[in-house]
Amino acid sequence: MDKGYKSGFVTLIGRPNVGKSTLMNHLIGQKIAIMSNKPQTTRNKIQTVYTDERGQIIFLDTPGIHKAQNKLGEYMVTVAEKTLKDVDVILWIVEPSTFIGAGDRHIIEKLEGTKKPVILIINKIDTIKKAEILAVIDRYRQVYDFAEIIPISALRGNERDKVLEMTFKYLKEGPQFYDEDTITDQPQRQIVAELIREKALHALDEEIPHGLAVSIESFKVRKHGHIVDIEATIICERDSHKGIIIGKGGSMLKKIGTNARYEIERFLDQKVNLQLWVKVKKDWRDSDFLIKNYGYDKKEV
Repeated sequence: MDKGYKSGFVTLIGRPNVGKSTLMNHLIGQKIAIMSNKPQTTRNKIQTVYTDERGQIIFLDTPGIHKAQNKLGEYMVTVAEKTLKDVDVILWIVEPSTFIGAGDRHIIEKLEGTKKPVILIINKIDTIKKAEILAVIDRYRQVYDFAEIIPISALRGNERDKVLEMTFKYLKEGPQFYDEDTITDQPQRQIVAELIREKALHALDEEIPHGLAVSIESFKVRKHGHIVDIEATIICERDSHKGIIIGKGGSMLKKIGTNARYEIERFLDQKVNLQLWVKVKKDWRDSDFLIKNYGYDKKEV
């Protein structure tokens, strides 16, 4: 390994819906984490890899840190908070406001227990006037001793190079953990399940998404390798939700399936035959067994 080659683990933390997944996708230049404007989109710790001549960064996109309402929520917060201990650098993403609410104060408490460099990323600066950005920076400077503060707009993809440069600055020399062409350690099936869930989140009403999970029942590549047959089940908590997800004459499920298939084909770079079903599992988010069954295992945290 070249002298000066740096590597390490970097976590992206923040309250739900501040743009962590959008930023991570921009940093690695490929969509891995699902994005939606609904909270609690990311449920697992998603590991992605960025490699260039300077070194290798393994990004951990975590669920938003929030006050848990059920066992799934507790799992998500545990995942997010545990990663603070396991990484070399912390990227804390916030929205551009001078008001620091209870959610961000809770994160500050968690950060005070760590000796890791914390880079504050003020996201969505395209939503405020330039003159207001300085006031936001000044407000956050008062509450924590940040290694760096970087204002960005993840949605517009600006300042990507600055974030990477500052992240490398705080990493130590180290080995290359993954091959240069590795983008993620997530199994294909898990990413496919997440892409289906993303499309369901985009298409459905506010009250349903929290109670959605996706289970991949079958994932088979046909003999000649040109088509992948995928069977998946969308799990919801109520019979009334099932009707909404299916839609009139199956229209909503068809819409979710069409949008998901497009994304999955881009991800796999293959034609996909996608079959979707909907099942009701009442209160699955409070069942340890079902949470584990749908890919959220506390033992793996």
